[in-house]
Amino acid sequence: MLTSVKEALKTILENTEDFGTESIHFLEATGRILKENIIADRDFPPFDRVSMDGIAIDFEMFEKGQKTFEIENVQAAGSPQKTLEAKENCLEAMTGAILPKNTNCVIPYEKIHIEDNKATIQEENLRFFQNIHAKGKDQKVGDVLIEENTEISAAEIGILASVGKEFVKVAKLPKIVIVSTGDELVDVNETPEVHQIRRSNVYSLYSLLEKFKIKADLKHINDNKEVLEKTVKTLFENYDVLIFSGAVSKGKFDFIPEILNTLGVQKLFHKVQQRPGKPFWFGKKENKTVFAFPGNPVSTYVNCIKYFYSWYEKSVFGQEKTLDTAILSEDFTFKPSLTYFLQVKLENKNGETFAIPEKGNGSGDLANLVSADAFIELSNEITEFKKGMVFPILKYR
Repeated sequence: MLTSVKEALKTILENTEDFGTESIHFLEATGRILKENIIADRDFPPFDRVSMDGIAIDFEMFEKGQKTFEIENVQAAGSPQKTLEAKENCLEAMTGAILPKNTNCVIPYEKIHIEDNKATIQEENLRFFQNIHAKGKDQKVGDVLIEENTEISAAEIGILASVGKEFVKVAKLPKIVIVSTGDELVDVNETPEVHQIRRSNVYSLYSLLEKFKIKADLKHINDNKEVLEKTVKTLFENYDVLIFSGAVSKGKFDFIPEILNTLGVQKLFHKVQQRPGKPFWFGKKENKTVFAFPGNPVSTYVNCIKYFYSWYEKSVFGQEKTLDTAILSEDFTFKPSLTYFLQVKLENKNGETFAIPEKGNGSGDLANLVSADAFIELSNEITEFKKGMVFPILKYR
């Protein structure tokens, strides 16, 4: 009996794992998932900050009609705060410097003329606290700057540095192995015989997992039942997640489901009401998780994005991410009572995303993945999909 896509995903999301946390250097944290709130250890900015190169004055003197100010000193960025000694004078002040004491207005060099150590303002309209970034205007000490479960980007790296967070707590990455099986497969650097092909699925999966900064190990096992069983048993001892590509259907050498059963792995479902990717097998053994995808490349690809991505994101974030949607750009018909993952090109028109079908040659058509940007998920409840209808999409570009 086939499991519906909805039930398969529900089962997967009910069997997530918490892999814990680890502390890493902040420069290694890009792309990782933050597992602590980052708190401001001081105001942002931490002082009244000069935001343009120029002169700093007491605004009251300008209001009284004074236009020319003798330069007392220079307030450089990074230097201790200086003091304006005479209200009728000014200090030169550089971008990023702390605002000198007794000043409250900065006029940029472009609007002054300096001669004989005197600055003459060539601007009629000034305002109090002009060109000054006020202390604490952005954030206050104690404010949460980055919330837990944020994916760390270059922007977050800058914040981590600014609060002195050299080491940061992130979600620990699971140990994952990607396993291909089959005598028909040779490696990328080998020349295949006429009856063979090069391994590609494992490398696609490896690259798909890099989205989460996961560096999976790769393993290939030939179609020998005893060797398969012995090797898979060892893999369970060393990895948190086993991802198989191939040997899960009804072929004479499709040993994976039988071997997993022998090794005590609980089958949670086998075969999903979808195309491509129907023979998908999912199971658990204690805190170990198994994704056994069918061997056709498009099947492997769509199942990884639909199911593994959802499982991993729920494991790490604690909740399922909302899928993007797109508008079908033309009528499409699919009659089998299966959820269909149709490959599409995406196009943005006036802020809306449209999905243009890219009809390939079935689940073995690896090359067609290059022509598309995503899969659009078409429900098994209807057979006629009309132009303008909106459906979820699984983007991979």
